[in-house]
Amino acid sequence: SSIGRVLSFVFDRMLIQVCLYFYCKFLWRCLKFVMRKLTGRCELQRICYNTKPGASRTMKIETSLRDSKSKLLQTSVSVHPDAIEKTIEDIMELKKINADINPQLGISLQACLLQIVGYRNLIADVEKLRREPYDSDNPQHEEMLLKVSP
Repeated sequence: SSIGRVLSFVFDRMLIQVCLYFYCKFLWRCLKFVMRKLTGRCELQRICYNTKPGASRTMKIETSLRDSKSKLLQTSVSVHPDAIEKTIEDIMELKKINADINPQLGISLQACLLQIVGYRNLIADVEKLRREPYDSDNPQHEEMLLKVSP
């Protein structure tokens, strides 16, 4: 009987969380749609025009791109740095944004994407170094060890 109550409680909590998740996803998409219609700007434009340049803007742009339902936008956070300009053109085309009317958006997106891609590459490089085991026969490892030790 007490096990049944516990299972019922757990099931109810899971059901509530699943419903809340889908409700929030649906509500968020509806809110974005309404904001686009009211302002005439997509979420990326609103972020770029309403958030000062810097880490806050870049993080908001990254979240927006990563959480998008568009594969192009999702993958844009991990493109090669040489492909950023083309990616921005593709984003502007997808979002039906005229680059001549909104030149600052392309510049802002480029700055954000360069930061996002650069940061991701830095993390990958650091992780690669972190996983490399120390080798006393490797002169580079010995040199790095001497730089770190007092």
